Amino acid sequence: MVSVKAQDDQAAAMELVGKLEHLAVGAGVAAALQAAVKLGVPEAVGDDPVEVSEIAARTDAVPGTLGRLLRALERQGVFEETSDGRYRHNALSRLLRDDSPYGLKHLVLWLGAPWTWQAWPRLDEAVRDGKAMVPEIFGKDFYSYLTQDAPESARVFDKAMTAVSSLSSRQVSTAIDLRGVGSVADVAGGQGHLLRTLLARHPEVHGTLFDLEATVADAVPELCAGGEFGDRCSLVPGDCLNEVPVKADLYILKNILDWPDENSLRVLKNISATADPGARILVIDSVMDAAPEEMRVTSVIDLFMLLNVGGQRHTRSEFEELFSRAGLDLTGTEAVSGTFPTLHLVEATVPG
Repeated sequence: MVSVKAQDDQAAAMELVGKLEHLAVGAGVAAALQAAVKLGVPEAVGDDPVEVSEIAARTDAVPGTLGRLLRALERQGVFEETSDGRYRHNALSRLLRDDSPYGLKHLVLWLGAPWTWQAWPRLDEAVRDGKAMVPEIFGKDFYSYLTQDAPESARVFDKAMTAVSSLSSRQVSTAIDLRGVGSVADVAGGQGHLLRTLLARHPEVHGTLFDLEATVADAVPELCAGGEFGDRCSLVPGDCLNEVPVKADLYILKNILDWPDENSLRVLKNISATADPGARILVIDSVMDAAPEEMRVTSVIDLFMLLNVGGQRHTRSEFEELFSRAGLDLTGTEAVSGTFPTLHLVEATVPG
């Protein structure tokens, strides 16, 4: 007869087995999520229950295999299955629709871009050697690969970064202290979503969007000539790794310093070379010593950055060290509520 203790030990062991197996099939869960987006399932499902056969007809998929995909996702909390086997949206699956205000479908596709399925299996090499795998796989640096060899992934990347920026622009703009600031430069600021929000909140401030030529050419309409803030905004093309030829009271670097530290140092020093003494430099990023729950995401994104550019996310103390190496004076760190993973404002001043 099996003792109660043995039964308890077996139950505990099986619970651990289940947790480990759930982690081991994580790539399959990600693939299922990406497959649903690619097939257009979020657009084919409604708030009212829909037969799998109807969803299949709308997505040009085989009903049997589509049902298996929906079942796998429903078990992960994406979509809701009714008692009669039909499916409808829930709060989580609705975020994957084209008309979702957050644009998260683009982030889902970016995190599962084709190159990632070649890079993740070589994570052990990246960890052992401490370097990016994308150059090893494709023979060129990550951004050259995107622009030259993977234009569709590049488009998805741009849309994903826009989605990430849109998720937090309002909260970040509220948290930034612009008292006494007359000019703001958003360095590597993408299409200018954050800068647009700042200019809308602060009519006395002039802004400069500084990024690669192709990026600023696609700036949000409000920042362009003739746009709502066009008379208060300059669009300056350039590469921050070479120089930052912009004068401002406040320089913003949002989600930029995740590449190798030598690149981050170059950017910070390039800003210092142009900025006047006392100018503020504000890094906006998640940190690696945050709450454990959000670290489940950021710690994996940290490895994602290792694979593509050899980069990393930073702790608060690592940011302090980075600023010190760049000759800047760290003045404080502040969490931005209402963001996930929680963004932090890490601020320094140009000495002198």
